[in-house]
Amino acid sequence: MKKIALASAIMIALGVGTGFAAPVNNLSNGQTAIGVQDQSAYVEHKFSDTVTFGVQEHDVYGQLDLNNNLRLLAGSKDYNSSSEFYGGVGLSAPLAPKLNGYASIVVGSDFNEMQVGANVNVAKDLDINLNYRSLMPDHGNNDNCTSVGAVFKF
Repeated sequence: MKKIALASAIMIALGVGTGFAAPVNNLSNGQTAIGVQDQSAYVEHKFSDTVTFGVQEHDVYGQLDLNNNLRLLAGSKDYNSSSEFYGGVGLSAPLAPKLNGYASIVVGSDFNEMQVGANVNVAKDLDINLNYRSLMPDHGNNDNCTSVGAVFKF
């Protein structure tokens, strides 16, 4: 529990915004991840073999692992100053030693979001994330970008 409190404090101290969902990370039971992607920070913790919860500044989400490669995603995002529930699916698979690829799509009533990327393990508890993300709101312009981030696991 101290890990979660510390991670939450770090994220609040950073005070960074969120615009996209966190990358798909593979965590072990009881493991916590703190990540930074563009101008967004997130914290997630795997509470059991199948259940992970995470937070970003305006996003609370959960993941239910159906098997080693497939997970259901659900959460609530503050989007255009109103909370919106979303659901989706994430897929992940090893591509090479120390390289794990993933894809995810989430759908809300006013937006769709797609992400494709890879996590590269560069040290024991440190991954570098590379991805392409697309936010497609029903109102307004699509926001597409590629980005690089980092994930520290403990």
